[in-house]
Amino acid sequence: MAKKPATTTVENRHYDIVLAPHITEKSTMLSENNAVVFKVAGTASKPEIKAAVEALFNVKVTGVNTIVQKGKSKRWKGAPYKRSDVKKAIVTLAEGQSIDITSGI
Repeated sequence: MAKKPATTTVENRHYDIVLAPHITEKSTMLSENNAVVFKVAGTASKPEIKAAVEALFNVKVTGVNTIVQKGKSKRWKGAPYKRSDVKKAIVTLAEGQSIDITSGI
């Protein structure tokens, strides 16, 4: 089977995969190593995340690591509840590539 030709259009499914940037002190330190952290859909696979980031930000991705952060059990006014699970992706970019996620703030 031949590969499909690369397209530069952004598909709607890419917006469903990459939900938001995850900005913390630790993720800011990762940006020194050419990596960016995103909150992603819980069902997203590493190849889907790579394709979505490359299409949305026009960068070359060299690696994707994923983490599932389990929701904590909390109490509010004595009633217990559980926070939602969150899937995060640490996306490593090629040399010379960068994503400015703070420009919208």
